[in-house]
Amino acid sequence: MSIIDYLKEIPSEELKVPARTVLLEAGRKADCLYLVVDGILRESYNHDGKDITLQFFFENHCVASIESFYYGTESQFSIETITASTVRVYRKPDLLAFMNQHVEFQQNIANFALQRMIDYSHLFLSRIKDTPQERYEHLVAEHPEIVSRVPQHFIASFLGITAVSVSRIRSRKS
Repeated sequence: MSIIDYLKEIPSEELKVPARTVLLEAGRKADCLYLVVDGILRESYNHDGKDITLQFFFENHCVASIESFYYGTESQFSIETITASTVRVYRKPDLLAFMNQHVEFQQNIANFALQRMIDYSHLFLSRIKDTPQERYEHLVAEHPEIVSRVPQHFIASFLGITAVSVSRIRSRKS
């Protein structure tokens, strides 16, 4: 079973939230996991006033500030909606109780966390070794849903470049 299949068995609350709603603010403790039912979410970090997008989440993606959720520490990241969205909210006590009863779910959660770590390491390496043009081309090839559904300024913050640079790269591709 997938993590989504297991989540259907855990108590949750469905929330409909407008665009640009902060679900988890940096500095607060994460006490839930979100499943995107409809819409787009992002995880971001604010570095001295500069907004940096770390990851995007679409339908059937789960998102949580994993370190904060697991250790009960303050989150370094914020999670917000980019578009009007519907999310299912799973509270930590319900998730932990279910995990204690279902070893297979524990493995799915471990795989989820591992995949997030792998995604972050790819992003980190891309920022070191690839040019902005190469980063954009990889994004188009590997995640076309981001390019087609996410506003350009968020794509720019994800790629570590300016929105003007994204425009220039796009115009060269046309």
